[in-house]
Amino acid sequence: MEKNHTRFNHRRPQKSPRQQPQVEVSLGDRFPLTIRKLGIEGQGIGYFKHKVCFVPGALPDEVVVAEVTAIHPRYLEAKIHKLRKPSRFRVEPRDSYADQAGGFEFECLAYPEQLKFKRQVVLDSLAKFKPRGWQNYDVRPTIAAPEQYGYRNKAQFQVREQDGHLVAGLYRANSHDVVDMPTCAVQMPGTMKAMRAIVKMLDELKIPAYDEASNSGIIKTIAIRESLATGELQVTLITNTAKLIHKGPLLAMIAEQLPEVKSVEQNVNPGDTPLVWGEQTIHLAGQEYITESLMGLDFHLSARSFLQLNPAQTETLYEQAAKAMELGPDDVLVDAYAGIGTIGLSLASRVKSVRGMEVIPEAVADANSNAKLNDIQNASYEVGTAEEVMPRWQAEGFRFNALVVDPPRTGLDEALIEQILKAKPAKFAYVSCNMSTMAKNLARLSSVYRVDWIQPVDMMPQTPRCEAVVKLSRRF
Repeated sequence: MEKNHTRFNHRRPQKSPRQQPQVEVSLGDRFPLTIRKLGIEGQGIGYFKHKVCFVPGALPDEVVVAEVTAIHPRYLEAKIHKLRKPSRFRVEPRDSYADQAGGFEFECLAYPEQLKFKRQVVLDSLAKFKPRGWQNYDVRPTIAAPEQYGYRNKAQFQVREQDGHLVAGLYRANSHDVVDMPTCAVQMPGTMKAMRAIVKMLDELKIPAYDEASNSGIIKTIAIRESLATGELQVTLITNTAKLIHKGPLLAMIAEQLPEVKSVEQNVNPGDTPLVWGEQTIHLAGQEYITESLMGLDFHLSARSFLQLNPAQTETLYEQAAKAMELGPDDVLVDAYAGIGTIGLSLASRVKSVRGMEVIPEAVADANSNAKLNDIQNASYEVGTAEEVMPRWQAEGFRFNALVVDPPRTGLDEALIEQILKAKPAKFAYVSCNMSTMAKNLARLSSVYRVDWIQPVDMMPQTPRCEAVVKLSRRF
């Protein structure tokens, strides 16, 4: 990395308990701290008496007065009490709460430095897990997002009562305190307009927010999705109970004040649970879906459908996957972790056929419905895990030569890796949202596959989150 560029570190440095320095420190203590690098979560890293100290919002080469907020055996957490020497890459955040809640960690960092950080996360992950030949991998510069603000198509805000009124926002770091967010610069404007209006409606109708302490109340979370192509909005109220008081007046207010809302759903998620969504979804008003367009195709999105948060950059991501596989008209493509079929269907016109699998039945129904919607007759999707479905298909005589995987943050299932190494498809693209699990998976896959290149893609500007596409070629 060039001199004077922001320095980054993928791994949280840790020493064994015996090596850890004994540091006498109390909550609230303040001390000068020079920030040496950035951690994987975007927080500044410094050393107080040789003990690691993580400071959110601090940048490399900055000198801060740090105030201790948490003490752990292996490290300290602190906040910036005073910024003595700012980085030359520091910029003014657009959101006043950028240092309070997740999702805005890099609003204070100049965008070109964000892109360098995301490429470095890939490099550091490879250095940690050391897949075969990793030192020579072609890790390309991160592809910038066309819009660094106003790109998120979905707002999912917690709702709580504060000072006698309802507020909606994200949790404060390491807590369940909700930070009220009247604005949010990274959200598509329509999602925020609807969010503030619906919170006001709920307040006026006295529909109670969920209270964690007593496990009472109704409204837990509001999820609003906006279509970039059509401007349609889908509102989902995630509730503690199936009973929703004043439902009629609320739906009437939404219809009158927010005509762009074309779909209203209720998702029931009872009790104190770390999961945001429950299993039961009730259709309340309008359509059961909104329509988004990607790669020249239309996709119906139901409430629980997964779609990348940045629709404009999603096409870039999928084109990189297509480029990695170099698809042709005789290829048979398997779309693993298929979701609603966005990747496989967008590539169906380039291949002989597409088969996909997904564990969420509603998503599979959406995928097959989206195939019909776009008159795609050479693609089909089934419910099940890839590691279960793929061997059954092969036992039935199905053969494929191209594979695209887009796993969750946990990476590929070990059983699926075994299936891939057994089937050895010649064309293989790995789309990843977690560089650590990607590098770990590549350590296994690289026994059979060569990594031709890795292309980081910035799907979420102003955050440390990174996506990447890996082109893999079978070794001979």
